[in-house]
Amino acid sequence: MTPNPNARWSHAGQVSSRRSFVFMGCGALLGLMMAGYSLFTARGTSTLIVPPEDVALVNQQPISRSDYLQQLQTLFGVDLVHATREQRQKVLDDMIREELFVQRGRELDVASTDPDVRSALVNAVELEIAADAVTAQPSEQQLRAYYALHQERYASEGVMSVRDYVFPEAESAAAAAAAASSAATALRAAAPTPALLARLHASDSGKTGDEEFYFAAKIHLGEPLFEIARRLADGEAAAVAGAQAIHVLYMFKNKQPVPFDFPAARDQVLTDYRNDAIGHLRTGDEAFLRKRANVLIADDVR
Repeated sequence: MTPNPNARWSHAGQVSSRRSFVFMGCGALLGLMMAGYSLFTARGTSTLIVPPEDVALVNQQPISRSDYLQQLQTLFGVDLVHATREQRQKVLDDMIREELFVQRGRELDVASTDPDVRSALVNAVELEIAADAVTAQPSEQQLRAYYALHQERYASEGVMSVRDYVFPEAESAAAAAAAASSAATALRAAAPTPALLARLHASDSGKTGDEEFYFAAKIHLGEPLFEIARRLADGEAAAVAGAQAIHVLYMFKNKQPVPFDFPAARDQVLTDYRNDAIGHLRTGDEAFLRKRANVLIADDVR
């Protein structure tokens, strides 16, 4: 009988190199198919399938379905079911165009050169940093403690009407100080009149006007003179030796700030508390970013 050349191939009990190679090839092919499927369906890899939560992929960057529906509602006031084909196409084209331009902007590194884009990025990061502080609700105890620590902030705005009289240079600083002291004594006894000012050889500096808020008086007088003026009662005068001149401050009217109690100041306390918390978070994040960054500074601006 002529031997069958396929007998060893088909007989499971016999060793066949041909059969081994066929099975090995099938296994390799199956492995490649599984690897290819995993490669093209893994997250972050290129794929030809749009995920159900998106409406499009632009260079593998998703366009969210929720953003698409919101844009459709904003632009045309309709949902997906009631939108016409033209409406759906316009919104999709606009969102694809926006994503293409954003990607091109990244390629051109627009964020590093355009001041508006840089400001928008900075604002976005600051808003992200501030999110926790804005949404957090401090307890009443925390707010009261903050109020007690910064109570000087919570008061009505003070109002004053003050005049700053300047004296001409004298033979010596002591003589000028003596003249100013005598003028202050005279002004305490009688309100300033043109005749009195002429006799005292004093002139109005013109820094202050009629009634003005404390913050305006502080700007006009400067902090050293303002700190003295705010303590003066109506009709009082004080001589002040300045760096370049002798001043006499005469207070016509001083309505000092009245502190607010906690219930009246609570809203402002909450705002200030959150602003301070945001400031602390921003400082901490900036320190962290600086620590991990490589910052080089030119020698001439150190």
